Amino acid sequence: MTTTTQQNDTATTHASLVGQSLIHAGRLLRRWQREPEIMVQSLIFPTVLLLMYQLVLSRFLSASSGRASIEGFVPLVAVTATMFGAMASGTSLHAEAENGLLDRWRALPGHRAAIPAGRLLAECARTLGATVLLLLIGAVLGLRWHTGLLSVLGALLVPVLLVVGFATMVMALAMSRAGAKIVELSSILILLGMFFNSGFVPVDQYPGFLQPVVRAQPMSVAIDAMRGLISGGPVALPVLYTALWSVGLTIVFGGRIIRSFRK
Repeated sequence: MTTTTQQNDTATTHASLVGQSLIHAGRLLRRWQREPEIMVQSLIFPTVLLLMYQLVLSRFLSASSGRASIEGFVPLVAVTATMFGAMASGTSLHAEAENGLLDRWRALPGHRAAIPAGRLLAECARTLGATVLLLLIGAVLGLRWHTGLLSVLGALLVPVLLVVGFATMVMALAMSRAGAKIVELSSILILLGMFFNSGFVPVDQYPGFLQPVVRAQPMSVAIDAMRGLISGGPVALPVLYTALWSVGLTIVFGGRIIRSFRK
């Protein structure tokens, strides 16, 4: 009887956690619609970047790589939007910590884990929406699907897979005392990654000493996974490496988030 009661209590607790996480995710998604910085970095900036890449660099890079540049530009911009959007929401999280909003949430009855879990759900929803938009714009600019519908759906989920680990890292940085400054400095690494990845030019066109770094960095493996799913090519290893990056970042920074919310 006791065991059955404990199992029922555990199921109720898990259901409550899921429900509260969804409430927090919905709250964030509604609020982000009113925050220009997040909307710009998640939707407007990536759209402009994709148009600029295609209009200015398409002919040159297509000729040098031997394949349509749009096949690399769309994954590149989708992954960039994933990261910049997470950075913007990290700045917003730091503001919540500074103005006491997080303390108010922690004081309310409920699961503390629902706060970071809800934010991760919101990040996944934001990333999925931005990726859908960019794929549609890419189709207008000439992107063609050479694989089946399931592969295209898989391509939509690659940035979502990556954002779980990346958003976990951003949340951990944002919860630190110098969170806003650290998040801003981290954006410099994303800017560098935009020019040193496999979506901009083929890896073999980089200097030899840079090729291992460019090939293994998280943006490149996610770009390769999306490109393989959309246009054909290797898929298993790029998806595996993307998952490893995401899981690794979640393990490394997840504990820091838990400690931050317990303080």
